[in-house]
Amino acid sequence: MAHKKGSGSTKNGRDSRSQRLGIKKYGGELINIGNIIVRQRGSRFKPGLNVKLAKDYTLLALANGTVVFKKSKKNHTTVSIATNEKNL
Repeated sequence: MAHKKGSGSTKNGRDSRSQRLGIKKYGGELINIGNIIVRQRGSRFKPGLNVKLAKDYTLLALANGTVVFKKSKKNHTTVSIATNEKNL
């Protein structure tokens, strides 16, 4: 009885691409309309003022301005875009 496998193809060697999730623009950074702020699975970060939630839970900027992350009472993090100093 042989104890060596035949010289077939290996069963390893496959790997999937990583999903590149996470925060793309941090608090205080300038942002333009349509830029991606956060790529996420599920709504870990909630959209605030001037931010849109896409179908795959990506947060997108709807205005030019500065990114603002804010914690709410229920431990949610809201992402907003401040267009000028009055919106902070």
